[in-house]
Amino acid sequence: MRAVGEALRRAWTEPGRERDLVVQACKAALAACLAWAVAGWWLGAPMAFVAPWVAIVLVESTVYRSIAHGLQQVAAIATGTVVATGTALLLDSTMAAMGLVLPAAVLLGNWRRLGSQGIYAATGALFVLTMQPVTIAGSGARIAEAVFGAVVGILVNALVRPPVYLRSSRAALEDAAREAQEILDSVADGLAAGDWDAQAAGAAHERALRLGRLVEQARSAVGWSRESLWANPRRRDRGAASPGPEDHDDAVTVLDHVAVHTAGVTRAVLESCDGERGAPRPGPHVTEPYAEFLRRSARAVRLYTTSRFAPGGADRRADRELREVVEELDRTLAGLRQRLLGAVPDDPDALATYGTLLTQARRLADQLVGR
Repeated sequence: MRAVGEALRRAWTEPGRERDLVVQACKAALAACLAWAVAGWWLGAPMAFVAPWVAIVLVESTVYRSIAHGLQQVAAIATGTVVATGTALLLDSTMAAMGLVLPAAVLLGNWRRLGSQGIYAATGALFVLTMQPVTIAGSGARIAEAVFGAVVGILVNALVRPPVYLRSSRAALEDAAREAQEILDSVADGLAAGDWDAQAAGAAHERALRLGRLVEQARSAVGWSRESLWANPRRRDRGAASPGPEDHDDAVTVLDHVAVHTAGVTRAVLESCDGERGAPRPGPHVTEPYAEFLRRSARAVRLYTTSRFAPGGADRRADRELREVVEELDRTLAGLRQRLLGAVPDDPDALATYGTLLTQARRLADQLVGR
């Protein structure tokens, strides 16, 4: 109950996923009421419930999906209805017709072109076979009601606050960037304070691995955003300066590289502080500049998202700061390279450890500097 109450509070007070769900639910109810008012109350159709039933399920998460699924559903219902009607009229036996029609209708439901709506072929056949008597006029009325319900559902979804999910994809990208920044900052704090061990480094590495899943969720959200703009009248209302799915694609690519190389950095730190490996533990002359490099990397990630997803378009101030931080990051990496190379001229094990740290740092910096 607390979770439900919190979700209702968020839906009432702020835009977000909860409000979108409430709006879609209300739109589905509206579509069903309109379809029933026309088909059942005004026209008195014999199978009037088919219209609101089809209408309510076609208020989909995107306008494009409503249209695509509407065409598939009507095709499936029409096919099942026609086959069942013809078979029932030929055999004059409901049980015999079911034995022949339903297996074929269920198999037809797996046809790729009908997608997830294929099951409605069997549903349409059942409506025919269980509602006696079977007539061509009655079957034609069912198909007409299904078409009418599909039109109502699609129009309501397209004209009444059609869903656009740019906000959801932006929030997912910001979550992934925030997690990357926090990981880099936490590792940097541990290195700078000298308070780093295998357990802490292992926890940071686990977070870095989970960061990849956050990026995948962001990629999925961007796909939903793109689809939500197809055949959507609100596409024209979206400000030209507002970042859209195309901009988000580039952000996903950047964050994907950041996630991979953040995992590499945390793995290198974990290996360097693992006492079982027997490798020498880097001293403050290495960990302090490395921590500074990670802090600058975290700041670059934060400024990247601030610049990219600023309300109303690019944030010029954040973009200018980002360029400055990237230049500092490049200089920090050059200094880190010189310090690491001069720290262990005659120790192969230490050279391997420092070389791994330097390699992962360079890969992360290459992505941030390049972007």
